[in-house]
Amino acid sequence: MVDWSKTAFVFPGQGSQEVGMGADLVKTFPEAEATFALADKVLGFALSQLCFSGPAEVLNDTLNTQPALYVMGIALLQVLDAAFQDKLRPAFVAGHSLGEFTALTAAGALSFTDGLRLVRERGRLMNLASQRTPGAMAAVLGLEADAIRAICAEASAQTGQPLVLANDNCPGQLVISGDKATLDLALPLAMERGAKRAVPLVVSVASHSPLMQSIAAEFRQAVESTPFAAPAIAVIGNVSAAPLQTVNEIRAELSAQLTSTVRWTETVQLMLARGVDTFVELGPKDVLTGLLRRIERSAQHFTLNSSESVTAFLASEA
Repeated sequence: MVDWSKTAFVFPGQGSQEVGMGADLVKTFPEAEATFALADKVLGFALSQLCFSGPAEVLNDTLNTQPALYVMGIALLQVLDAAFQDKLRPAFVAGHSLGEFTALTAAGALSFTDGLRLVRERGRLMNLASQRTPGAMAAVLGLEADAIRAICAEASAQTGQPLVLANDNCPGQLVISGDKATLDLALPLAMERGAKRAVPLVVSVASHSPLMQSIAAEFRQAVESTPFAAPAIAVIGNVSAAPLQTVNEIRAELSAQLTSTVRWTETVQLMLARGVDTFVELGPKDVLTGLLRRIERSAQHFTLNSSESVTAFLASEA
């Protein structure tokens, strides 16, 4: 049996989406069906059908990916909530990038409908930023964060354009983001200095980099106009890798997150240090579970991404 007082729920960000996500859930669990139906009503189009049937290129558009992942995470949460009711109270929640919005909803700090509208706007604005200032991202394997920061600074000094550490995902897996020409200079530098691999990602949005600054004011306005409450469950922020305890802290975090590093390794390490020994990932794939294995192999983990996995989890807890 899971000890909820030592358990954290974690929610993934972009890259976890896939065509078919949620389709089996809505056939099995009425709570999931209701969540997707409400999302369709709020957004005014059939997001559910895009998740269930694609096409992939439309689902993979940032404008759609962000609400799709958010709705999938909350649909899974609603199923668990119906099964466990008052007993469902993890010690912590956290989300990777877009997943932070899902975590805030799970913590009671953000309503489902307000969160859905906000992530849809975030996706729209990030697309706009990529049109204004196109960029690129790449995964670098096998180097430490300080070495990556030095490489980014060196490449930026040559071009005068920004390149930064965007995601500190786990030991040995880092993501850089920024100007494409600068990134193209940085990748061979990384290989020369001992990286095992340096792989460009198939994205046009330079997430968590200064290239998002062009839409920062517009997104900050959207955040400021969204109602928030103090979280009922501890939420660990991406930017601070510390608990977000007040509405002001949440708003500052979400605004800063656009251009700041996702400190996922430190986020998980903080939860471990505070007694968490079990992580439950709620999302379409198992991306965060894979990162967890690299951060702390001894931690127990569950990946809830399908009707089958949820049914098995509920049976194990009965």
